[in-house]
Parts: sequence; C-alpha cells; structure tokens
Amino acid sequence: MKKLVALFMCLVMCLSLFTFAGCDKKDDDIKVGAIYITSKDDTSGYTYAHHNGITTAMKNLGISTEDNLFIIDNVAEDYTAVTNAIDTLAGKGCDIIFGISFGYIDAMADAAEKEEYKDIIFSHGTGYKSNETNFNNYFGRIYQARYLSGIAAGLKSLELGNNNIGYVAAWGTEYAETCSGINAFALGAQAVNPNAEVHVKVISTWGDEALEKQAAELLVNTYNCGVITQHCDSAQPQMVAENATNVFGCGYNSDMTAQAPTSHLTAPVWNWYVYYQLAIETAMNKPADFMKTVGNYYGGLKEDFVDVSPLTANCSKGTAEMIKLARDLMVNGEWDVFSGVKLSFTESNGTYSVVKTNADLKDNAGNVIVAAGGASVEDSVIQGSMNYYVEGVTAE
Repeated sequence: MKKLVALFMCLVMCLSLFTFAGCDKKDDDIKVGAIYITSKDDTSGYTYAHHNGITTAMKNLGISTEDNLFIIDNVAEDYTAVTNAIDTLAGKGCDIIFGISFGYIDAMADAAEKEEYKDIIFSHGTGYKSNETNFNNYFGRIYQARYLSGIAAGLKSLELGNNNIGYVAAWGTEYAETCSGINAFALGAQAVNPNAEVHVKVISTWGDEALEKQAAELLVNTYNCGVITQHCDSAQPQMVAENATNVFGCGYNSDMTAQAPTSHLTAPVWNWYVYYQLAIETAMNKPADFMKTVGNYYGGLKEDFVDVSPLTANCSKGTAEMIKLARDLMVNGEWDVFSGVKLSFTESNGTYSVVKTNADLKDNAGNVIVAAGGASVEDSVIQGSMNYYVEGVTAE
C-alpha cells in the first residue's frame, strides 16, 4: 500500500510539473500571425516598417520566422476581409495576431470576444479599443520624432530662403494621429525658423501612391514648397522631391534615403521591434498576464520606440546638434512638444545651446491651447481629441 501511495504521489507531481510547464510556450511552439494593409515585400514605408519589426523581434527571441510566422497581406480596411484573415490565422494555430491598420479595429475587437478565440491575443496597431483579457492597442509618441524632423526641415528652409514647407497627409484634423504629427512637425520647424509655414494637403486615405505623388507635386508646383514631408505609406513624396529642382524632404516610417539620395534629410521612424519583442515574449511566457504586463502600449523616444533615421549629408549645418539638444530634453522628461514652453537654439563658436521660453501654444485661429509655461496637453488629447492645427499650419 505504501508503495502504491508513493507511486501515486510521484505521478501527481509529474503531472503538476507537466501542467505548469505547459503554461509557457517554447520558442518553436509560439505561432505569430500578422495582417498587413499592403504587401509584405514592400521595401519602404508603413507595412515594411512593421514587417521588419516583427521579423527582427522574432529573430532576437530565437523564433523561426519561416516556420512560426503567418502573414496575410494586402488586406483592405474592410470588416469581412479582416474577419476572414483572422479566421485563417486562427486556423493556423496562431497564439497572437497583430493587425497593423486603424481600420482593422472593429473586426479585431469582435474576434477577441468570441469564445473559440479566447486563448488568442489580438494586438491592434493604433486605435483606442481594448479589453481586459486578450485585446490591446499599441502606438507611440511619434509626434516627438516628428518634432525632431521638423528641426531638420526648418533649418533647410532657412538655408533655401524659402519658408514654405509641404506636408502630404493621409488625413488632417479628422484623426488626432495625423493632426498631432502635423502640429509637432510645424513646432519643430518654427523652433529654428519662426517664419516657417506648413502647407498641408490631405489625400483622405492612409496610402495611395498616385494620390501621394499628386499631392506632393501640387505642394511643390503650386505652393512653392522647398521641403516636403509626409504622413502616408509610400516614398512617393520623397521621390517627387528628388525629381524636383532644389527641393528636399523628410520621409516617414522608414529611412527613405535610398529612394531620394540627393534630397532626403531624415525621417521619423518606428523601432517597432521594441514593442513586438515585448508582446511576443509575453504571449510566449505569460499569456494570461498579457494585459497586465503589456497593456495598451504607448512608448516614445525614452523607450527607443520612435526616433529619426540617420541624418544625411543633405541636412543643413547644426541640424544634428539641435536635434540632439531637443531629443535629450524629451528623453529626460524635462520638456515635451505640446507645452507652453517653446524651444529655440543659439550657436557660439561652434557650440549649440537650447533656450526654453514660456509662450502660449495657440491654434491657427488664435485660440490658446496651453498658456505660457503650462504643462504639455494630456496623452488622451494627443491620441484622441487633437482636432486643430497650430499657428503656421494651413490646410490646402
């Protein structure tokens, strides 16, 4: 009897150990799904940046992208199309599914509530919806990087003697994501060129290469813009700058120097792997704690989640020094973009300094958004309700 009891206890312990070990997945067990708005083979732009982030994260974690990554690309922002993609990835056994486009939000939110998908983590790029168990959203303080790129653009506009800067935008004040980026860029440009005027051409879609090209050409040819920046998916605006005379540009999502080698200055970029590595590792090791550990993610310069791409030789003198000064203030938490404190820069014998001046932050109708010396607007405004342009921004 004692031997039988001992044997029984041994079996219970072994089963307990097996069950506990089963809570965590091994590197070769985790299956990652991703839904892309354009092709996974893009060589620049939005989808490229996300794909590079996911594959880099998986390689860092020692997970095979060939065997454990399942992608459905060219999925339109259509509820049925996204639902079908989710069902396919769930059928592949994916443990976590990333959807990278804003318009995927409703289909992903609904899928996360289905009983048969309760063990799948749904992670949605941008957006505002989530639940307490298996559905989050992730984005970052890209406005900080846009401010830095605005410095590069503003200095170039001074060098050119042309205060007109063009901005090809997917959307305008309809979305805080685009509006906050436009405003941050303008404030960065004005920090070095107080007379800078940012002309915004909205194309009303996140990505359409033909419209992106047309908008950039309009800004160059009609509004005499000497620098072109963008919040859209492809490198078309930078290629327009490249093919124009004495026009320069700041890209977005990825370093677009290869597409515009003689005109590109820098680009606000995402280090998406920072988030993807955290999300995949948590889904692999502690899936039940995903929302507690990861939650709705919003990283910035401090987390190395956003930054600007390496400055090119096309940049004006002092660009690197001024960007570093502004960047350090944001990383250290001493200052942020949408506050009642404006930055300017001085230079003496090759040494650059930053000057902070209390000043009202106003919209382009003259309304005070933040009083002089006031703290930056709240994250909820930057992410969800910023629906105004700051002074110096004009919608064309």
